[in-house]
Amino acid sequence: MTAQQPAGGAAIPQRPAVDFGRRYITFETPRFAGRTPRRTMIVCAALALVILGAGLASLTLGAYEVSFGAVIRAIFDPASDPDARQVVFEWRLPRVLFAVLCGAALALSGGIFQSLTRNPLGSPDIIGFGVGAQFGVTLVMIVLELNTYLWKASGALVGGLLTALLVYALASKGGTSAFRLIIVGIGVSAGLGALTSWILITVSVEKAMMAATWGAGSIASLGFDQLAPAALVFAVILVLTLPLTRRLPVLEMGDDAAAALGIDAGRTRFAAVVLGVALIALVTAAAGPISFIALAAPQISQRLTRSNSPMGTLPVMLTGAALVVVSDAVAQLATVPVGVVTVSVGGIYLAWLLAAQYARRA
Repeated sequence: MTAQQPAGGAAIPQRPAVDFGRRYITFETPRFAGRTPRRTMIVCAALALVILGAGLASLTLGAYEVSFGAVIRAIFDPASDPDARQVVFEWRLPRVLFAVLCGAALALSGGIFQSLTRNPLGSPDIIGFGVGAQFGVTLVMIVLELNTYLWKASGALVGGLLTALLVYALASKGGTSAFRLIIVGIGVSAGLGALTSWILITVSVEKAMMAATWGAGSIASLGFDQLAPAALVFAVILVLTLPLTRRLPVLEMGDDAAAALGIDAGRTRFAAVVLGVALIALVTAAAGPISFIALAAPQISQRLTRSNSPMGTLPVMLTGAALVVVSDAVAQLATVPVGVVTVSVGGIYLAWLLAAQYARRA
């Protein structure tokens, strides 16, 4: 302990800095300065390694056998086997990159809505926004017979936004609460699911099979033609989402606390809903519904980083990307769409989450 000697008095002891149990890594440049928790950096690095490892393993899977060594040579040696390079770069690499993109987008959307509702069950899968996007794409594909990416993206966005408006309108009677929002969202989701099923049984078998194949959630047939516009749209949405990383955690403390810090609660909620639905629409239009990633990824990330909010942009996106890349590798081994794997694993996670929530309240 050190002491300071004032001009004309006794020494005043200095209190040591308080240790809150978190270690930070600080960085400082002439223009920027900041710090980030060391645990978060370690978790992000570990998740990046999982994505890299699972992605490289996925490049070896398929009807055309390519060994791990051949994949490495195809990536780094332009003079390697041209057939292997074609398989790796033109057929399999877009699938891995799309898995990363879809996982990051779904996880970020889940983090937004879970922070907005202050409830781990408040993901777009549960409150119906994902089903609304799926219903919009079904109408565009089956009823309007428009099967391009632009039209499907428009249908997903409009369907998701209209569903969000309907859920908020029904849940706002008598005051909006997270519990009421989730219950109303489950009801609206069930209704839209029934309408989707009714549409599918009233059309031809060919159209129904096309919609059912898309509805299973698959990234097997996606290439760089779909990846480039999807990545561009995701980059734009991500930039628009960055201000929410600071505002939503403050909004979790209540509207009064947010207003005291100069945050417009209504405008922040509106922006969060639009951007969250846009992320869901981006994935739904390209790959179909990939369920439960938006529910599980923010909670897993929050537990790994020991964060106070599910709205942690980088770790949340890396967690979602890792889940989808690993799930897609399992899907290739089982020869099923990736959506089937995420539904199977996500259902188990949802049951555990509901049991944990009930035990906490009991």
